[in-house]
Amino acid sequence: MKYRISHLHSREVLDSRGNPTIEVELQLSDGSKGSAIVPSGASTGIHEALELRDGDASRYLGKGVLKAVEIVQKQIAPLVVEKEISSIESLDRWMLEADGTHQKSKFGGNAILGVSLAFSHAVAASRKIPLYQLIGEWMGRSAAEFKLPVPLMNILNGGVHADNGLAIQEFMVVPHGFETFSRSLRAGAEIFHHLKKILHKKGLSTGVGDEGGFAPAMTSNEKALDLICEAIQAAGYTLGKQVALALDVAASSFFDTESKVYSMAGEKWDRNRMVDYYASLIGKYPIVSIEDGLEEDDWSGWAALTQKVGARTQLVGDDLFVTQVARLQKGIDQSTANAILIKVNQVGSVSETIHTMNLAREKGYACVVSHRSGESEDVTIAHLAVGSGCGQIKTGSASRSERIAKYNELLRIEERALAAGHKIGYAKPW
Repeated sequence: MKYRISHLHSREVLDSRGNPTIEVELQLSDGSKGSAIVPSGASTGIHEALELRDGDASRYLGKGVLKAVEIVQKQIAPLVVEKEISSIESLDRWMLEADGTHQKSKFGGNAILGVSLAFSHAVAASRKIPLYQLIGEWMGRSAAEFKLPVPLMNILNGGVHADNGLAIQEFMVVPHGFETFSRSLRAGAEIFHHLKKILHKKGLSTGVGDEGGFAPAMTSNEKALDLICEAIQAAGYTLGKQVALALDVAASSFFDTESKVYSMAGEKWDRNRMVDYYASLIGKYPIVSIEDGLEEDDWSGWAALTQKVGARTQLVGDDLFVTQVARLQKGIDQSTANAILIKVNQVGSVSETIHTMNLAREKGYACVVSHRSGESEDVTIAHLAVGSGCGQIKTGSASRSERIAKYNELLRIEERALAAGHKIGYAKPW
């Protein structure tokens, strides 16, 4: 089946942090429309696709995206409008070839991704099918492989997502011991509210960070984990059996590239001490997943971490792999990590995201679909998680509407699928 783009438009809008980002609207010749807002990260890997910003300090502190908006309308539109497009693969290939750079530095990954995402939504509308079904078809999945994901819910923030003294960026609850997504989400929300009560009673701040998790001032990772365990039990759930824990360490953000040490717990640690520390935490708490435990180019350190705890813990490469086939393949070749975080704007197009997820599946690596710290009401990643059948999603805490939008979309998918007689399994990774 071939499609023809009749109209392409872009504009500058704001993300959840009040920074500009790009929105793209696309219309096909049959009148079907699609739109998408591109997310933006704060904790970004150096190997990610370039996010094109204006750099004009006189507006939005240099973070405007009018250059990317103009590129969509003046450079990408002439490439794709009124052309027959057979697939997302061909559309993305035209843009990537015209850009011609490794990190999309000519057009900007945000410009290319906006068009790629908007086209995906328009094709789903044209075919009158849910976006998750279309994504599943593009990935070669059968309807039996569509799954509602387990949420990895970030309820306590540190690192660059909060200014509170904690080096670890995200402390997450993983409500995996339930039969449906809606029941799992309920558990996560209840734990979040119990944590708020506990923090309040202890005189700690209940203000939230970029991704909606609480950001109380503290310096002990163990204290943060103890508070979460207390909240899980106060909510009436069984620690470990029904609800586990996960960490996004974002170690690159506190790694000194010159001295090759990590600033952790007020001290300077080498990679061996970091690895031993994770092993001790896993022994003390029901931690099922650790993301970015070491610096993004420390391949030998990652291999050592994988050898030590990879058999009992999911080790997720985010900055390590940046959703890119070449870096994931290097990890596979070196037996590094056992899972990959999927962020569409790290690689910058839908088709490249699909290639990475398919490689991970083929090689036995788990995938975790993820939001960014700069988000919007766009719900594409909810459909990516379901259509890929990956079984896991990170989309923030049980607060802030840009996070809740994804959870609500998953609730709609679950309800509508059941009403239509479709069987969508609920994934249980552990």
